[in-house]
Amino acid sequence: MIKLRNEKKKTQQQIADILGITRPAYTAYERGSRQPDYDTLQKIAEIHTVTTDYLLGRTDNPQSSDTKNNDDYDSLEELSKLIKEFGIDDSGFFDIDQWKNLSPEDIEEVRRHFEWISHKAKERKNAQK
Repeated sequence: MIKLRNEKKKTQQQIADILGITRPAYTAYERGSRQPDYDTLQKIAEIHTVTTDYLLGRTDNPQSSDTKNNDDYDSLEELSKLIKEFGIDDSGFFDIDQWKNLSPEDIEEVRRHFEWISHKAKERKNAQK
């Protein structure tokens, strides 16, 4: 995050102000001694125009691979992958045909939401142990 902030020529205080948090809290995020909550992580990604996966170190690509070639983009296929990846394909919750016009950005938002739900479920499970 330091590199991204420096590229924007912003101070820690300026980023903290945009996020609505204290500078020490933001400093802790940069140092890795504290993790931002889901909403803050999304805001940081938006400020730096990168994906949350990039911020989390899951990819070296700061931009979503889904946005590279929109001509070949199939939102139903991408959504199907997400539903299977998160193990909700048998839930009957989704009528996938209603989702066929989602943009790559919409699918990325769905992915972030699924990640958040999965993270919260794991937290609850660990808290019950």
